[in-house]
Amino acid sequence: MERRIPGQPEEPVDVHMERIAAAGYAGACLDPNVSEIPDCLKLKPAFEALGLKCMVNAFPHDVDSMQPLLEMAAEMNATQVNVIGGVMPLTAAEAVPTVETWLAMAEAYDFPLLLETHRNGTLNDLFFTLEVLEGVPELRLCADLSHFVVDRELQIPLNETDDRYFSTILERSDSFQGRISNNQQIQIALDFPQHQEWVAQYRQWWQQGMSGWYARQTHDATLNFLVELGPPAYAITGADQLELSDRWQEGLQIREWVEAMWSELESA
Repeated sequence: MERRIPGQPEEPVDVHMERIAAAGYAGACLDPNVSEIPDCLKLKPAFEALGLKCMVNAFPHDVDSMQPLLEMAAEMNATQVNVIGGVMPLTAAEAVPTVETWLAMAEAYDFPLLLETHRNGTLNDLFFTLEVLEGVPELRLCADLSHFVVDRELQIPLNETDDRYFSTILERSDSFQGRISNNQQIQIALDFPQHQEWVAQYRQWWQQGMSGWYARQTHDATLNFLVELGPPAYAITGADQLELSDRWQEGLQIREWVEAMWSELESA
């Protein structure tokens, strides 16, 4: 929700929350590390007053700092916690004990704990993540595919091997995030003509991931899709330091696409 326009102050967080609710979103996501927990807890009354559900993208910098973040999520009645871990061992085998420890911690809480596919995090790249998934069969993911596209400089159309790798990620994912990248830029404008192949690829991935999730459910369940378009430097800016597209409107566009996909699943 930040705009990061040079020389202009940011709107207060409560204004952001009101705008999110007025636009008809089901909830909002908090992205805390441990030092930011007190600020997040102050927002609980706003979530309740506006009828917004809470998701948490947790940033534990070590194994033990997961615990206070889980406690904060419980206090906020979070629907789920996605982990972008600051524990980044060199090998997948070394990562497995950390992942297992975090999953064990989360068993005491009602919400699911998912590891997010994210650069500069525990699941830093595609190949590493595929190995961790083999080592922790119970691990479920929150898929932000943009990170792996950039990390691997992925080429489209997908070759058979890459298609299989990304299908594995989608099959292990129980939540999805809405950012579109190309293989060089982490977040691209949706309506630029040079980006349309990538827009089509992401929409196909989201359709595939959501369809797989739908088919796996045996009881009443809720799929959380987070429209997540980051401010600069995620959003590309020109020489005037202003964004090249309207990120708020792009978020609404992604939500419209995803809601249409969901309607198709329900009517199929």
